[in-house]
Amino acid sequence: MNDNEERPVTIITGRVWKKKGGKPEGVHVMLVAPDDDSAVRLALESLAAEGYAEAELDQIGDMEGEPDDEPHLSAFQGALEGEVSIVTFDVPI
Repeated sequence: MNDNEERPVTIITGRVWKKKGGKPEGVHVMLVAPDDDSAVRLALESLAAEGYAEAELDQIGDMEGEPDDEPHLSAFQGALEGEVSIVTFDVPI
């Protein structure tokens, strides 16, 4: 990929905790980054800035097209605009 091409939106999935030992939430982080290492670093920094004490990241990959449904559609658009978009959801314990 050369510098003139648009980079794809990266999605990182995992779990986050507001406080250590607390209730976990599922998380999808969407962003545009030059490489996977930068994407993970930016995701962790953004999660910490949002008050998450712990994060366990499971998978990273490039999005293949725009999501169909909210809140992921808005998160995808935010990532295209340079934001680090965080979507959280309840997970079974």
